[in-house]
Amino acid sequence: MEIRSSTSIEAKPSKNVVSNGNFFVWREFVWGAVAGAFGEGMMHPVDTIKTRMQSQAILDGILNQKSILQMVQSVWRADGLRGFYRGVIPGITGSLATGATYFGVIESTKKWIEDSHPSLRGHWAHFIAGAVGDTLGSFVYVPCEVMKQRMQVQGTIMSWSSDTMINGAAVKPGAQIYGYYTGMFNAGCTIWKTQGLRGLYAGYLSTLARDVPFAGLMVMFYESLKEVTEYGKQRLISTPTWHVNNSFEGLILGGLAGGLSAYLTTPLDVVKTRLQVQGTILRYNGWLDAICKIWAKEGMKGMFRGSIPRITWYIPASALTFMVVEFLRDNFNEKVPDNNLQVARLSGDHKKSSLQ
Repeated sequence: MEIRSSTSIEAKPSKNVVSNGNFFVWREFVWGAVAGAFGEGMMHPVDTIKTRMQSQAILDGILNQKSILQMVQSVWRADGLRGFYRGVIPGITGSLATGATYFGVIESTKKWIEDSHPSLRGHWAHFIAGAVGDTLGSFVYVPCEVMKQRMQVQGTIMSWSSDTMINGAAVKPGAQIYGYYTGMFNAGCTIWKTQGLRGLYAGYLSTLARDVPFAGLMVMFYESLKEVTEYGKQRLISTPTWHVNNSFEGLILGGLAGGLSAYLTTPLDVVKTRLQVQGTILRYNGWLDAICKIWAKEGMKGMFRGSIPRITWYIPASALTFMVVEFLRDNFNEKVPDNNLQVARLSGDHKKSSLQ
């Protein structure tokens, strides 16, 4: 971890630094929020396809499931471009929260975990910090995710008013699943009135079961890739003036870390999506019941349904997120007039730090 220490040892500690030397870097929360929202906004259409594919067993029946290309064509024919961006506002809102807590908490707690619990140094500290950060953001993220995914599967009001299938029988979804949501506020109010807090936090435990390992794995993979990259640069690059841009590294390594983490946690994402989309007609009675039923009826293919669009979403989304964070750090952290503030960088060359 690169540490830019204060210019003078005798300088008074900044108000941003607590007595034990560990600190919350407020800028990391801001950069994380901006990067998270940017990544979600750019990749929302791919997320819409992923959500539709994972939930079609509920809406269209197990025997009527579409391929990726068929789903793209179906959304385009029924709703046009608007269909791909349904639910983008709650999606961005949730990403603002998780992006802020994810990067902010990671940079605020990694050093503390390593210092207070030496046995957790290295990858375990990264995993725990990422998991804690994502968990804190889940209180805002999960209700936004429920609203986003229900709006994604609805499409426009015309397509939501057409027939669909539940357990092999044609029904009108507007009457038996849930009514059409005109926007984020309407979705939140309607879910609150019909299902209460339980509806807004539908699939909360399954979301944590997916996001805690995903968040931990992604930052752990990212840190590991940074270490490998740094080692490679030291061995292969002899010119001391040659420098790899941190934003470019964040783009490449963030995409790899996000894609690998996304694939490994796809079964957890399928369970979460099914629980959040099912509405008032409960096809699955909880996380374990959903796993058992999906496995029994659809097998391994069902557990990994939507893995390709999920990876397709997370590789560029994670790449853009880490790239933006690294760019904001490089271009704005140095310009903030706070010479006494120690700024931790999310990177793998922590062994170079003079404070370890």
